[in-house]
Amino acid sequence: MELITSSLLRSPHGFPTRAGGVSVAPFESLNTSTASGDEQAHVHENLRRLARAAKVEVGALATVSQVHGLVMLRAPGGGGEQVVPPLGEADAIWTSAPGVAVGVKTADCVPVLIEDRRTGAVAAVHAGWRGVIGKLVQVAVTTLCAAGTTPDQLRVAVGPCIQRCCFEVDGDLPTRFSEAFGAQVVVRPEGKAKAHLDLPWALGRTLEAAGIAASNVDVRPECTRCDARFFSHRRDRGLTGRHLSFITCVGASAL
Repeated sequence: MELITSSLLRSPHGFPTRAGGVSVAPFESLNTSTASGDEQAHVHENLRRLARAAKVEVGALATVSQVHGLVMLRAPGGGGEQVVPPLGEADAIWTSAPGVAVGVKTADCVPVLIEDRRTGAVAAVHAGWRGVIGKLVQVAVTTLCAAGTTPDQLRVAVGPCIQRCCFEVDGDLPTRFSEAFGAQVVVRPEGKAKAHLDLPWALGRTLEAAGIAASNVDVRPECTRCDARFFSHRRDRGLTGRHLSFITCVGASAL
């Protein structure tokens, strides 16, 4: 199993590639979502393998039913050897319970992991273009600050996702994004009719506006559409698996 990590985060965490699971094509191999059409037995075994790699009990892997909205839920303590269902409909999840790992599932959308150096709380955010333009990461920052921290205590890792080289869009999206984040978020490759969007760049601007310095944000360069190590909804035309990016709460004293 391959877990991509950020040197900026002290909490145990990982952005998995698709290697190390038991699912068969087209979900090969570490698919973590039954919504993709994969067999439940395969998905549950993949979750158990991921939990072992994360060094948590599988019952301590907390997720949400993602709906491309702007809701964040709090995960309570948990554990055990049974896979637990998602907490509810949301696209961000956080916890301050030591031993709990919160995670989001992606296949081109942006996984964002956040660590609070003051309280030890951690959060995971699923940001598709709707979550980016809706500034879901700002909701996450506000939620963590309301729980007892300040933006300067937060460290953020933006994981592998579809990058500007591949995120081709049309319609009114280029105009909406440029109005929200500035002209630099829209890339117009020479010889192409459609514009491209830079979602990680837009997330960086949102985090900066929320009071988080650029030096406290790590943006991974991997493109999920270009790189065959990753599931990609666009490349595979919807018939693909999902990655579960996670971060584990260890408590403030361990950071």
